[in-house]
Amino acid sequence: MSRPFASVRARATLAATLVVAVALVAAGTAVLLSLRSNLLGEAGTQAERSAREVAAELAVGTPYDQLSLDVDDRPVQVVDEDGRLVAASEDLERITGTGVDAVRPDPAASRDADDDDDDDSGESLEPGEIGDRTTVSDGSATIGGDTEDYRFAAVPVEPRDGDRLVVYAGAPLSAEHGAVNTALTVMLIGFPLLIAVVAGVTWLVTRRALRPVEGIRREMAAITASEDLARRVPVPATHDEVARLASTTNETLAALEASVERQRRFVADASHELRSPIASLRTQLEVAAAHPELLDLDGAVEDTVRLQRLAADLLLLARLDAGERPADARVDLAALAREVAGGRAGVSVRTAGEVTVAGSRGQLERVLANLLDNARRHARSAVEVSVRREGALAVAGVADDGEGVPAADRERIFERFVRLDAARSRDDGGAGLGLAIARDVALRHGGTLTVRDAPAGGALFELRLPGVGDASD
Repeated sequence: MSRPFASVRARATLAATLVVAVALVAAGTAVLLSLRSNLLGEAGTQAERSAREVAAELAVGTPYDQLSLDVDDRPVQVVDEDGRLVAASEDLERITGTGVDAVRPDPAASRDADDDDDDDSGESLEPGEIGDRTTVSDGSATIGGDTEDYRFAAVPVEPRDGDRLVVYAGAPLSAEHGAVNTALTVMLIGFPLLIAVVAGVTWLVTRRALRPVEGIRREMAAITASEDLARRVPVPATHDEVARLASTTNETLAALEASVERQRRFVADASHELRSPIASLRTQLEVAAAHPELLDLDGAVEDTVRLQRLAADLLLLARLDAGERPADARVDLAALAREVAGGRAGVSVRTAGEVTVAGSRGQLERVLANLLDNARRHARSAVEVSVRREGALAVAGVADDGEGVPAADRERIFERFVRLDAARSRDDGGAGLGLAIARDVALRHGGTLTVRDAPAGGALFELRLPGVGDASD
């Protein structure tokens, strides 16, 4: 596969991999935080339960040496309101996070100390009551030589016959650390594998998706090399964007082929049409050079004028084919029709006031002149020109009383170099460009030019253009 398409595959794969990686990292972080929060909450609940069990014993007056402090090997401290340790787990060797680092009860502490001060919890407790407010903190403890991280819960209690106390009990965080570490390990191993799978699948899917594009590229390269516009690119049967691209490419090739073929025919027909007046003019000049007394001056002038008109028609068609935009001037189509028809024998003009359009006056004059010339060649006695408004359109009609145009030929007559009367001479009928020029000019002005039967039995050519308001509007 060529480098540009490999680059597209690489960019698509990289983009998909980055998106998946970011999503996995975000999801993994959220999972880890949620897991840690849940496990810490569970540890806090366990610590609070243990603290309240000891607090319940203190509330009913259980002596310090009879408290259940060594259940499940969890660190427990009982601290009086002066911050002195009055009871602790038997195997407790070190503790942090409770605010009291002592691990052995203070011998000087007594249960009849002053109880007028309040504890840190801020709660007002009655004798024999356990506080509702629990304070949670994190720390570590060493029990029997084993050091672990703990979550501590502090519960205040007011014994029946003593000072206010605070019970600190811890729950191990080893399960939390283990679960989080296990999840992190799984993610560190699984996420790269998943990202690699996504990258591989994206690479293969992109390759498969771009394979038709590569086929289109190869065929276009072959068409360019061979200059054979009749060839077409393959259209995949996927009915997706690539298939539509191939169909559009084939439509473009078809339009380009038709344009090139039209240009070839135009050049061939133009060469053929130009050859006749040029040959005639050359012959007359050669005869005049050898025998001046035989010079047909009128014929030479006629051939020269004909050649000039043909060249002007060809130049105008070339400009229209090149996409030349008409001028945006206001033109009174009714006045223009009267001007073009003036001085032509057998031509009558019927208008209904001013009918204004936007466009090139010169090109619109050429349209009306071509239509009148065509009508006079086929009329028996009369030609009528009419200009009127039909809603937002300006309509100019040129009708004759001739034989009309057969329905099968009503589009063909607008093709270039077409003459329906094969027996008609070029001198009488022209080169067959007049109607083609008129149709092209009409289209360039956003209008239409059609032909149908005239009321008098001949042909009626109708030019329809977008109308504009009067200058005073």
